[in-house]
Amino acid sequence: MLASRAVSRNLVHPPSLTPLADAAEGPPSPLPAPPPGEARPSRSIVLVGMPGAGKSAIGKRLAARLGLPFLDADTEIENAAGMTVAEIFARYGEAHFRDGERRVISRIAAGPPVVLATGGGAYADARTRRALREAGAVTLWLRADIPVLKRRIVGRSNRPLFIGRDPEEVLRGLMAARYPFYAEADLALDCGDDTPETTTLRVERAILGWQRPARLPVALSTGAYEVVVGSGLLARAGGLLAPHLPSRRVAVVSDAAVAALHLPTLRDGLAEGGFDLRAEVLVPPGEGSKRMSMLEEVLEALLAGGADRGTTVIALGGGVVGDLAGFAAAVALRGLPFVQVPTTLLAQVDSSVGGKTGVNLRAGKNLAGAFHQPRIVLADTDTLLTLPPRELRAGWGEVAKHGLLQGPLWEWCEARGPAAMAGDAEALRHAVLESCRLKAGVVVADEREEAPEGGRALLNLGHTFAHALEAECGYDGTLLHGEAVAVGLGLAASLSARLGHLSQEWPGRVMEHLASVGLPARLRDLPRGFSTEALMRRMRKDKKARDGAMRFVLLRGAGAAFTTAEVPPARVEALLRDEGAA
Repeated sequence: MLASRAVSRNLVHPPSLTPLADAAEGPPSPLPAPPPGEARPSRSIVLVGMPGAGKSAIGKRLAARLGLPFLDADTEIENAAGMTVAEIFARYGEAHFRDGERRVISRIAAGPPVVLATGGGAYADARTRRALREAGAVTLWLRADIPVLKRRIVGRSNRPLFIGRDPEEVLRGLMAARYPFYAEADLALDCGDDTPETTTLRVERAILGWQRPARLPVALSTGAYEVVVGSGLLARAGGLLAPHLPSRRVAVVSDAAVAALHLPTLRDGLAEGGFDLRAEVLVPPGEGSKRMSMLEEVLEALLAGGADRGTTVIALGGGVVGDLAGFAAAVALRGLPFVQVPTTLLAQVDSSVGGKTGVNLRAGKNLAGAFHQPRIVLADTDTLLTLPPRELRAGWGEVAKHGLLQGPLWEWCEARGPAAMAGDAEALRHAVLESCRLKAGVVVADEREEAPEGGRALLNLGHTFAHALEAECGYDGTLLHGEAVAVGLGLAASLSARLGHLSQEWPGRVMEHLASVGLPARLRDLPRGFSTEALMRRMRKDKKARDGAMRFVLLRGAGAAFTTAEVPPARVEALLRDEGAA
């Protein structure tokens, strides 16, 4: 059963905030000294927000605490032009002012670290935002509500946008126009009733405690995109997605279980960025949703919600949702933009990167699909902390596979795998980051799996066995994909050793690690039995088979995988029987 509803979102969703006490101009009041030895920012800090948000007042205090110079963009512009901002507006117009403002801010951001307070409209300029991103500056949005802003700007003659106009009306109009752009800042801080000194301390803590998300480029010849890995990305989805999409119209495809946990946060993040959420399409959880009939239902729901060629499909969920939504995006209206927002470990480390989309057929797994690369991948590692233990462990099957393909990552897996499965956030982040790094490199070298040997096919290590096991289980949830991959890795290592490619201690080493993180390591560990004949039949129909010959990814050691069709079927049958197949 599929659930869908059209959704209309306000383009402006300003938070309900408590007024900040007026930030007096002039020299900053004394603040407590920063803790000794605390790291200082190596990049410029740029404060953005509405007129009257306190950017200059807070910026002066912050600069004093961090030991950095303070600059005010408006003051720099006035010094360069030899006239006030109001005079520039009156004589040359706003467009001329914005162009000069962008050049001044770009120059400052490209120089040594400073604390920079910008004018209210500066960050609404796309070229200014791009320049700040490229310079690596840390941008922080100071948010305040209308009563506070109105009190601060009333009577100030240096704000040309307010001259002769109702301040509240102007502020509401500016909020509607600028809030979606402010949402692209790295950080946001709601200004409350605190004194400027207290607010400065909050800003400092936010900046020093912030970890910039990792950005891995996937530099394909058909169009590059980024894999963004970090914490809190769902809440910032609007700001993170906006620079990469053709419009602010989106539709979300998710499953009922994931939507209950994460869709509200994603909705708020999109709304803050001014996105129009055209439709929410929910499918039942589980591999059973990857079928042609469900694909048709998703397509009908997207179009009924008003999706057009400028609408981006966002896949929020695990590998099933990513594959299904990606395939729907590939064929709807002959191709819609697509974003992956993976919420499981398996999806974050594997299926969300590379552009493979598809559904299952009765004949086997992923036999209908398309290559359709996402515009961006947002891997919010906070979502991993909400996974049931079995789902988290299943994702580790793909991490272990990447370790065996890469080499040094395998040794890290053996050392840190149990900690990651116990919920160690830094270990999980490292697993996601390094898995994506490995997969991105392989995908760039062989985007459409066309290399005659090796290439992207290496990512199927263990999968010839795994797909056969999944198909025999009927995708009914008794065997998760990552669990099947874990068993497949053990079988691939054993087959490699039996054929003389791998030393004899390796199969035991692989299985020992998989068991140490709670994964099934051998065929006999699974809750049901399998027939050798049935598994061989499935493997001969696997999409990697050529001319009826099975193809396997085998190992000579960690970091030394290769593809081959030179595997006698009798050796595979003997292995399966020895491992417990009937």
